[in-house]
Amino acid sequence: MTQSGTWVSYSGSARLVLAIILLVAAGGLVYAAVRLRRPVRLPRAGSTGAVLTLAGWGLAGVAFLSCLGAYAAQERLDHIAKAPPADPITPWTLTSAVVLMLVVYIRTPHSRWVRVSSAAIAAMAAAAIFELPFDVIIWTRIYPPVPPNPELYRSLFFAPLVLVEVTTLSLLTLTPTARLSRAACCCLALMLVVFAVWALAGFGYPSAPVPLAMNVVSKILAFGTALSLFFPDWFMSWRRPGSPAGPAFAEGEVVRCG
Repeated sequence: MTQSGTWVSYSGSARLVLAIILLVAAGGLVYAAVRLRRPVRLPRAGSTGAVLTLAGWGLAGVAFLSCLGAYAAQERLDHIAKAPPADPITPWTLTSAVVLMLVVYIRTPHSRWVRVSSAAIAAMAAAAIFELPFDVIIWTRIYPPVPPNPELYRSLFFAPLVLVEVTTLSLLTLTPTARLSRAACCCLALMLVVFAVWALAGFGYPSAPVPLAMNVVSKILAFGTALSLFFPDWFMSWRRPGSPAGPAFAEGEVVRCG
């Protein structure tokens, strides 16, 4: 790789090791899906918890922007900052986000505020579902290295970014409609399987047909995972024929796994 803003592809045995790790993680999600009999509501944050969750998310964003500024300043200081390469993935991301937000807003049977907030959280969570494992994979391979300490500056960029993604996922506890289900586990497992195939091909920057296709497919699966968190009934092929539509369990029902 010779362009700024890309990453170095995996090669040799590193490709196989990465693929195996991803497949093991996917297998764990499939096992969780088998054990999960009913969709489970995510823990709801109370008033204090909601404030702390939003504050943590906001502070993570401020930390990332601050560290990004320091990272960019060091790149300019060392004269390695260049225009980023073409990004063919952004149109897919934006289109998926808009579609997901519209679906959640239109089909959520709650007040307007809950519908708006749930739509926004769904789109942000979908992006974080993709970006969290993706960023961990490319963390040590970002190009070009920033002197005098490339590992320090990579951590300066990725550590707060991962924190933003984790706190973004925690926002799911603020909406009453998000539920963990078999469909969510299976969609996420499929995304990791696509990552594994991408890893075998080197997990390269999406400037060639194969990595571009892997990036697009895995991102669509990430948004599908988010959709299944909000509407697990749409994916429940194991449900008994003729069962009524609506939530898969009554309010207050105890849900068991195993």
